[in-house]
Amino acid sequence: MIDRPNKLKAIRDGFDRASIVSITGLRQSGKTTIAKEFASKFSGKSTHFDLEDPRSLARLTEPMTALEGLSGLVVIDEVQRLPSLFPILRVLADRIDQPAKLLLLGSASPVLIKEISESLAGRVALFEMDGFNLQEIGAENIKNLWSRGGLPPSYLGKSDTDSFRWRQDFITLFIERDLPQFGVTIPSASMRRFWAMLAHYHGQTWNASELAKSFDVSQAVIRKKLDILTGAFAIRQLPAWYENMGKRTVKSPKIYLRDCGLLHALLDVSSSEQLESHPKLGSSWEGFCIEQILSITGSSNAYFWGTHAGAELDLLLLRNGKRIGVEIKYSDAPSTTRSMRSAMEDLKLDHLYVAYPGKEDYTLDNKISVMSLPSILSRIEDL
Repeated sequence: MIDRPNKLKAIRDGFDRASIVSITGLRQSGKTTIAKEFASKFSGKSTHFDLEDPRSLARLTEPMTALEGLSGLVVIDEVQRLPSLFPILRVLADRIDQPAKLLLLGSASPVLIKEISESLAGRVALFEMDGFNLQEIGAENIKNLWSRGGLPPSYLGKSDTDSFRWRQDFITLFIERDLPQFGVTIPSASMRRFWAMLAHYHGQTWNASELAKSFDVSQAVIRKKLDILTGAFAIRQLPAWYENMGKRTVKSPKIYLRDCGLLHALLDVSSSEQLESHPKLGSSWEGFCIEQILSITGSSNAYFWGTHAGAELDLLLLRNGKRIGVEIKYSDAPSTTRSMRSAMEDLKLDHLYVAYPGKEDYTLDNKISVMSLPSILSRIEDL
């Protein structure tokens, strides 16, 4: 088993702030596994409900009766399947003595987000679960993580073929089973085609008009599909940074598939060797680096920047009062570009890191450093 100490710490920190911790994320990202590990190390009694199991649903026929007498840690998995439970959880969270800590696990859905924001507002610590990251699996395994993605069954597959087939099956089940369970009524064939189209737009600025024409539908329909996949943690919309600096800047978000393994499956890329010769190699590396960095920093203060004149910065981080830029290049020896100079000057960056696939770190000037991804992760974590 791969240790995920930062995930365990996030749960502990959540319980320091609230009596309820909610873990959301893409299905198969490891939510249940991390909850079981946390329960195994919990000092008191633990009780587990899996709402995909009819026996757990039967136990919760009378939820107040079933839950109010429990103490210690109470884990409720796939909580979005029982919306009527949320008002009960609010009552339990408001008890003065707080005999139980409630750990809620859920695949993202409109129901889950609505109930957490309305019923449990101010009572819950939110924690977003993603797949394995580079710090968890080690820098020596970067090639496999990039190729297969971080979803545990994919990364841990016995072979590239097994991993690829698992991802293909995951995509089918996600579209045909999970999304309808979330209340999505868009036909599965249409949603699959849209997701595959987004794989080819990976790393590009969102253009609703262009995609709407491709699908012969309205921009509102295209926007709805994008928001569904974003809410399910399948897509990241990286917002544009703009401020009044006298230049026309891009305001639409950039679109990335969050798990690079799913990106490669939708592109029909089954191995690292195939990826090396694929036209989306550079944008795949860009998305992979961004997700690894955001697994450390979080996404609340992360942006990209671009001007209509062509200057661009892949990632702008506002971190501890500093402006940190990250430019991502899939090349052997990146050098300073005009775009980097524009970003340094216009955004008043404290430092600009250039992520590349090499292992040797070097400087381009006193505020621009070319570094391997593991080195950048270590540097940013220390800021």
